[in-house]
Amino acid sequence: MKAAFELAGEPRAQLGRTSARRLRKAGKVPAVMYGGGEAPESLVLDHNTLKHQMAREAFYTSILTLKLGTKAQQVVVKAVERHPARPIIMHMDFQRVREDVEITLNVPIHFLNEAEAKGVKDQGGVVNHVLTDVEVRCLPRFLPEYLEIDIMPLELNQMFHLSDIKLPEGVTLVALAHGDDQPLVAINPPREEEVEIPVVAAAAPGEVPATAQAEPGAEGEAAAGDGKDKDAKGGGKAKGGKDKD
Repeated sequence: MKAAFELAGEPRAQLGRTSARRLRKAGKVPAVMYGGGEAPESLVLDHNTLKHQMAREAFYTSILTLKLGTKAQQVVVKAVERHPARPIIMHMDFQRVREDVEITLNVPIHFLNEAEAKGVKDQGGVVNHVLTDVEVRCLPRFLPEYLEIDIMPLELNQMFHLSDIKLPEGVTLVALAHGDDQPLVAINPPREEEVEIPVVAAAAPGEVPATAQAEPGAEGEAAAGDGKDKDAKGGGKAKGGKDKD
């Protein structure tokens, strides 16, 4: 059963950017309702109530009841404008619907049995969603909340197209109606992991790179050199001792 959504709005008397900013500061959302053979109407909605309703996926693909005073109108969401950085709804567009007039709307696609798909479970592939929603055309009473496609039989390097979706009664895919059978979902081979090549820091003048191998006898020579240095340092200390005395 599809969810039922009701919104309560108020007519918007003042238009313009200044008025819109003032409304948003007061926790309101400017909106417009058009279509259905009637003139557009500007209205205002409560931001928190609207945000709560919009948290459900079905909100965007349902016939909503929009109440303006004593008048109730059936509408669908056509556009949402959000703040680019903050969780604020800036503006809403609603389209009136009539029972005898077809509407077009984007509905989400639900992919079933992804983990159990043959190309994933048996062949180690990765699911690639080419589309996540699709535009449909239908009468309001046939509007689906979402469309489903079962990808269990899909094998590695295979793909499903729009024509593979089983459509409910009265629903047409707009792209297919124009002869565009778009790719929908595919199972691709996993990407090969890139092998990181270690970066060797450049040695300072006179230093030996850390990755260079010592030549035979070099280690002994180095040790001998260390011994000479120690002797030299020790001699220095002894000499200093005589001076002190």
